[in-house]
Amino acid sequence: MSIHGTFVSKGGFAAHRNVLSRAERIERLKADDKYEQGKTSVFNLPKVRNIKMT
Repeated sequence: MSIHGTFVSKGGFAAHRNVLSRAERIERLKADDKYEQGKTSVFNLPKVRNIKMT
């Protein structure tokens, strides 16, 4: 499935998103040492703030 040309911007999909995918949230938690592989469940992950720095 492709995206209609009117919805595509110059930067493509590089826009800031408030909602992260599960994989992105796990990466952020690993960086903060709040997630351990095998010990922490992938369900009920804590919220992760996604702030765009300008």
